Formats: sequence, structure tokens, C-alpha cells
Amino acid sequence: MSAQSSAVLLAQSQNATPAVVRRCANFHPSIWGNRFLSNASEFTKANTYLEQQVQQLKDEVRKLLITADDDSQQKLPLIDAIQRLGLDYHFEREIDEALQRMFDAYILSNEEEDDVYTAALRFRLLRQQGYNVSCDVFNKFKNSEGNFKESLSSDVRGMLSLYEATHLRVHGEDILDEALAFTTTHLQSAAKYSSNPLAEQVVHALKQPIRKGLPRLEARHYFSIYQADDSHHKALLKLAKLDFNLLQKLHQKELSDISAWWKDLDFAHKLPFARDRLVECYFWILGVYFEPQFLLARRIVTKVIAMTSIIDDIYDAYGTLEELELFTEAVGRWDISVIDQLPEYMRVCYRALLDVYSEIEEEMAKEGRSYRFYYAKEAMKNQVRAYYEEAQWLQAQQIPTMEEYMPVALATSGYPMLATTSFIAMGDVVTKETFDWVFSEPKIVRASATVCRLMDDMVSHKFEQKRGHVASAVECYMKQHGASEQETHDEFNKQVRDAWKDINQECLMPTAVPMTVLMRILNLARVMDVLYTHEDGYTHSGTVLKDFITSMLIDSVPI
Repeated sequence: MSAQSSAVLLAQSQNATPAVVRRCANFHPSIWGNRFLSNASEFTKANTYLEQQVQQLKDEVRKLLITADDDSQQKLPLIDAIQRLGLDYHFEREIDEALQRMFDAYILSNEEEDDVYTAALRFRLLRQQGYNVSCDVFNKFKNSEGNFKESLSSDVRGMLSLYEATHLRVHGEDILDEALAFTTTHLQSAAKYSSNPLAEQVVHALKQPIRKGLPRLEARHYFSIYQADDSHHKALLKLAKLDFNLLQKLHQKELSDISAWWKDLDFAHKLPFARDRLVECYFWILGVYFEPQFLLARRIVTKVIAMTSIIDDIYDAYGTLEELELFTEAVGRWDISVIDQLPEYMRVCYRALLDVYSEIEEEMAKEGRSYRFYYAKEAMKNQVRAYYEEAQWLQAQQIPTMEEYMPVALATSGYPMLATTSFIAMGDVVTKETFDWVFSEPKIVRASATVCRLMDDMVSHKFEQKRGHVASAVECYMKQHGASEQETHDEFNKQVRDAWKDINQECLMPTAVPMTVLMRILNLARVMDVLYTHEDGYTHSGTVLKDFITSMLIDSVPI
């Protein structure tokens, strides 16, 4: 039976007199079945031998990192390789100390770098670390007319390094906007010559710059590229592969446990109109933090995003306005005793939602951090209120102005709520002040939510409008400004670029909160870039996202 016909039967059984006519999105079912559930037994034993090997190789790489000459020609490519292979979380202190020394030397030195590759790599690595280095260093690569020297175009490695550096730009850095246009044009040309050993890297970078890519996914891609480099460090490459496989086992075990919880809820049968995307939700949160110490955080936020996805579909694709008003009030009261006032299908969801948050409350009480539960709960209440506001627009067939639409749509993007919830189980680095900060709608959270909302609306609005859906940013902008769809997309792509500049700016020292906190918000924006650049990869998860999940959570790396 299709999801659509199941949903109709569900509607009829719950509303015998008279039957309620409901919209239905006809989402495809989960493509994974019990794949991750049934593999649980394979991941229960810790691979002690593998862990011992990893520890030995870590010691070897640490020595390499400490003893490498601080000369940028040696140290920069090593740090870059460690980061791109997904290993920097093991060497945070050593990398930070090395880059601090490099920044200090850079500030004191008046010498200009002759080599665009090194200048751009140093700029990118220091900016990534939060050091506010000047983009003026790139002026020396311009000619007397103020344009980038055409002779640079023959240095593909240098062009690629400069291209990657431009994605760390902030507002007002025109030279980096120019450098992006210049390098993109020349790299597109270079990519056509497949004999160039850098061609594969160029093609990938044009599609997915490092700044906007998910570190774990990028590491998986980089293994083969690094291996093909004659100057690669064998110990570093082996460590990267073993570490990836060891972490993959941990992630598989986590997903297996969360899948068991999801299967018990049985939403696929009880709420057949909603997207069944548990595995995709776990991948999303794995993009926010993959490190072993964030195990509890991943479990909590995966459950929260999975519940949010169900609630989103209740508001967007199934519930009547009267039912949605009841659900909004129930979430506002946050009390299981009001469950009897809800239709049966909503009771299933409401009970599961309160259970997830009871788990959060218990975990925080164990850690002596009960105050965090308040923020988690209030963030979810804000989320649901915003969903209800959009539902009212749909009922009234109202196309709001962009000024009316965006404050609500940034909330319904889910990113302010997910940013808040992602901090819940991050340990001592997060304080009450951190939660007060995220609730104050800081620029980086607004920017990340803007990336999410506009990218989502651009790729999904046609599919959504087919079934009847609240007006997206695309419809709102076109109506308000009399713009064509192409003009609207051009404007939104500019706004997304500007939002990335805001994110980059907020990650420069001195930062409002610790860098490790900001990284979660940056990573949320990265997930959007990976999943929504060409399509809604979450809703239609059988295409690019399927391949990403396979490479991250199913296929181990050949050693």
C-alpha cells in the first residue's frame, strides 16, 4: 500500500463523520529498511588491536608534527593534510600551537610570500583557526591594472589553493571576491584536461569547497588523492584510514541503538504520511559532530531532529488547522495530561516527543546540568509556534512579504532550535551564558538559518507547491518584487553568499563563545550546502544522500 493510500485510510478511520480531506506529500518510504538495525551484533566488540595500532600511529604523527620545521613550506602542508584526512581532532593542541607561532611570525614579518600556493594556504589555515589575517597579502599577485596576473593561471595547484582560501572571506574583502571569480574561471578550464593529476581535485573543489564540506565526508574523498601524492606520509595515511574505520564502527553501533528506538515507535505505520528518515537524520547530526566524546549529544539531537521532521510533516502535509491549533497548545503546555484532547495520530507523536525530552531531562540531571533542559524545551516550543504561524498563512492563502516571512521561516528552518539542542550534551565548554547567547539570535545563528531556509526553498518549492504548501521564500519574493524565478534565485544565492561571510566573520577571534561551540553552527550550514545545493537531498534521499551515507556508515576504507 502506498503512503498516500495509507494516509487516506488513517484520515478516514480517525474522522468517521465526515471524512477530512487532507493534503498528502506522498513521500517515498525509507530506503534502508532494517539495514542498520540488523547489523547491531557486528559492532558490539571493541576492536582492541585496531585501537592499539591507532594509538601507535598517533604518537608517530604527533612527533612528526612537533619536529617539522616551523618553516611554512614544511609545516603548512602537513597541517593541511592532517585536517583534510579528518584527523585534526586528535592533534588540536599541537595544531593550535603551531598556527599561533605562525601567526605571530606572520604579524612580525614584513616579508611577502612569492608563492601563491603557500600564501593562500597559510591564509586559509589561519582563518579557519580564527586568526584575523589580512587579505592584503594577495595584492602582490595583481598587475599594474589591478587585475590578477594571467601568469598565475598556469599554476593549477596555486589556483586551487587560492580558490579554497576565498571561501573564508568576510564582508568588504573585494579582492577575495575577485580572486574567487578569477580562480573559478581558470579552474573550470583546467578541469577539462584530465591528464593533469590535479584534475580530480579541481572538479571536486568546484563542486564542494573545503569550507562548506563536511569534514568526515571530505576525508573519505581525500584518502585516494593524498595516497596518489608521492610526498605523502605513510603513517599519516594509515592512521587516517584506521581511524575512519574505527569511528565508523562506533557510529554504526550508535545508529543501531537509535534505530531500535525508532522501530519501536513504528511511525512508518502509525504516521504513514510523514517522511521516514531516521538514518538521514543521524547523518545530518553526524555532520554536526562526529567525535567520540559527543556520543550522547548525537543520540539526543538525532532523536530531536527525527521528531521535528515528523512534526514538520504534520503541520505541512497532513494536519487540519484546528488539529494544529490543539497540538500547538499542547506543546505550549508541555503536559502529558492534555494528550486526550488530541486526535489519535497526534497522540502518538506528542507522547514520543515528551519521552525524548524526558530522556534529555534525566541525562542533564545526572550531570548536574538540569538548567539546560529548560532551553531545549523552550527552543522546541518556539519551533512549533512558528510551524503554526505558517499553517495559518496557508489556510488564509496568504503570501506574506519577505519582511513577514523570514523571521518565521528562519525559525521553521529548525536551525535555531537545533543549534540550541546541539549544545545540551557538550560538557563543560558550554555554560548558561552560552544558552542565553544562542537565544539572543546572534548573527551566526541567523546566518546559518538563512543558508538553510533559502537553499531549502530554492530546491523544494516546486515539489511542495504541487500538494499545496505555505508560500516559500521564492513565491514571497517574486510576488513582492515582481521578479522572475531566475532573478529570485540570483538574489537568494547572493544572500546565501552574504550569510557565509557572516559565519566566517563570527568565527574570527575574539569570538562570542568558544570556537568549538561555533563549529556546531558552522557545521549545520555545511550540511545544507552538501544536501541542498542541487536538490532536496533529505526528502528525496535515494540519490546523492544515499551515496554519502553508504560511504560514511556502510563501506569501510580499504587499508
